[in-house]
Amino acid sequence: MAEQETLIDENFPLFSQKPIKRSSKPVTTIADTPTPTHHELVKDTSSNPNPNTTRLTFSDLNLSDWALQTCKELGMKKPTPVQQHCIPRILSGEDVLGIAQTGSGKTAAFALPILHRLAEDPFGVFCLVVTPTRELAYQLAEQFRALGSCLNLRCAVIVGGMDMISQSQTLMQRPHVVIATPGRIKVLIEQNPDIPPVFSNTKFLVLDEADRVLDTGFEDELRVVFNCLPKNRQTLLFSATMTSNLQSLLEVSANKAYFYEAYEGFQTVDTLKQQYIFIPKNVKDVYLLHILSRMEDMGIRSAIIFVSTCRSCHLLGLLMEELDQEVAALHSFKSQSLRLSALHRFKSGKVPVLLATDVASRGLDIPTVDLVINYDIPRYPRDYVHRVGRTARAGRGGLAISFITQNDIDLIHEIEADLGKKLEKFECKENEVLEDITKVYKAKRVATMKMMDDGFEEKAKARKAQKMKSLAEKGLLTKNKRRKRETYANASH
Repeated sequence: MAEQETLIDENFPLFSQKPIKRSSKPVTTIADTPTPTHHELVKDTSSNPNPNTTRLTFSDLNLSDWALQTCKELGMKKPTPVQQHCIPRILSGEDVLGIAQTGSGKTAAFALPILHRLAEDPFGVFCLVVTPTRELAYQLAEQFRALGSCLNLRCAVIVGGMDMISQSQTLMQRPHVVIATPGRIKVLIEQNPDIPPVFSNTKFLVLDEADRVLDTGFEDELRVVFNCLPKNRQTLLFSATMTSNLQSLLEVSANKAYFYEAYEGFQTVDTLKQQYIFIPKNVKDVYLLHILSRMEDMGIRSAIIFVSTCRSCHLLGLLMEELDQEVAALHSFKSQSLRLSALHRFKSGKVPVLLATDVASRGLDIPTVDLVINYDIPRYPRDYVHRVGRTARAGRGGLAISFITQNDIDLIHEIEADLGKKLEKFECKENEVLEDITKVYKAKRVATMKMMDDGFEEKAKARKAQKMKSLAEKGLLTKNKRRKRETYANASH
């Protein structure tokens, strides 16, 4: 595809163009795989895990003593499969693409070896991490700081919605690790000539949730970022799903590249119970209230409700407040401070329910989530997998309930086909549910009027116009939709 080729042409290399010297220090390898030569791709899938890896400890991975002690203090008793396979490869100087499902410990898989190398030769900016959402950026910073707590690690978060002058000043102080969203780091690099030299000696580039970072519309941002980075860096890509972009970039890597895939296709964990409710569209809110009112009886501490649009998220938040339900809403129309506040209130347990668009479906680690509700069915199976992956993490159990209307039947069949399993029916008594229908309808009228009063629709129109203008300026307005369809189609089959 012509559009895809622009991502991997010789002037836009994702992986480094110069072989990296391997460490003279012996590194524990997981499988009896021959050392790859230059340009050679080593693929390692663990659909059938090697029994020799089950007894590995962090000390077997040749991490520093301080890193082993930190893992112990953080309660990390043994490395997860993605950590067992990828940490030695990163320490040995290879580029790595790691594909593993949500909750598998991908962040530590790249953060630990990066911090190990940083401790040997500390300078800034040592590592640049690019991630698709602001929430993920802040979470990654928390994890880096925790893992590097004994190193006096200086970590900076560079995202939209914050003051650019102070962000430029922060970068000029050369923190060890910079975690950024693509749009904001591009603007800072282009507007301030003092910023590009900051990254001239960077040793690691990490694309977290790489399939999203490489999705439609980010080419310009990534080109600007890559032009600042040295060619002899290590490039690490981590994602929960494999897409054609990732496969193509991996195959044209000019450096030694190691590809670890923890599973083939889309999978959900066995501890996750997946159910559905088939209902008319006009009573979805009534059923939602019924389930939320039963949370305590069902032993559910907290829940995330996923909706398809910012408008739905905003309206549903107003409706739940009108119905005296404690909720926090997270969507991209909110200011950064309000988004962080909503996430903090939910993660701290002050609010038991988070309403969210797919901005919360990737990477966010909130251990106490017992229930995920798909208020709207996602258009693509991989988004379903990411959503329900917010619960049943790290071996715990969880429940996912999907609201299916007549219009969603084809979507749910596609999801079931990709999962290789049928969703079970969630049992509830219709007459009990509909007892609250009048109360819910009255509350929704009030919520709709409140949304009109707070000017949400006008803000939405202005935001959409700005987005279209930006896409048009990039020349992506027509090919954007086409490539997005192709990307998701390839990811779904």
